[in-house]
Amino acid sequence: MEIVLNPEIAKNYKSPSQRVRVITEKWFEDNMYCPACPSDFLEPTPPNEKVVDFICPRCDERYQMKSMSHKFGRKVTNSAYKPKIRAIKEGTIPNFVFMHYNRNNMTVQNLMVIPRYFISPDIIEKRKPLSPSARRAGWIGSNILLGRLPSDARIYLIMNGVIFSKENVREAWKRFSFFKEISISSKGWLTDVLACIRNLGKDEFTLSEIYSFEEMLKKLHPRNKHIRPKIRQQLQILRDKGVIEFLGKDRYRVLK
Repeated sequence: MEIVLNPEIAKNYKSPSQRVRVITEKWFEDNMYCPACPSDFLEPTPPNEKVVDFICPRCDERYQMKSMSHKFGRKVTNSAYKPKIRAIKEGTIPNFVFMHYNRNNMTVQNLMVIPRYFISPDIIEKRKPLSPSARRAGWIGSNILLGRLPSDARIYLIMNGVIFSKENVREAWKRFSFFKEISISSKGWLTDVLACIRNLGKDEFTLSEIYSFEEMLKKLHPRNKHIRPKIRQQLQILRDKGVIEFLGKDRYRVLK
């Protein structure tokens, strides 16, 4: 994998947005591999394919790429809201790949993938409809709430210009693939509780420390009136999946 982009391939394009699209997609095609399986390359989908940009020829995992010249924020503007929610519920949502590149020296600074098994309706925010005077009046877009996801959902292939090994990337992908088994209705809760654990930043924690996030979780899940039992339920799932260990007396340890 290289971090250098090739602007020469887009020299015949006048639009800056088209130039960026051509340059970044070509880099992706030449350098990207499948984090989900041993395939060392991905294939571009036909130009008219909606939602999906690349597909793995070996395991059929699908990827949608978004590039930006600034670092990833807590939310990322994305495509139409309703089709995205429908794809999540139907299990056809792709994996999202976000590229941050340096516009001055045309190098990839950060590249991360959000596995589709972490994506639930809870992390998709509906944007306001476009104004009546807009070309696509009434169109409703979406934001992906990266800030709501646990750090485990952001798998970096490149961070601050440093390339991670394929082995580490695929290990990180595999570790939380059990999320595929979690129902759509429960996935948001599990990711939120996992995010709370990561936000503590400790190897060991207590149940009361997780309860300190109760008000926040209540706002995120206003329909649920039994927050603490729901927290304990998610902790049990994470324990059963080997993410945390129960030490007794309401104490837990994060497993490496």
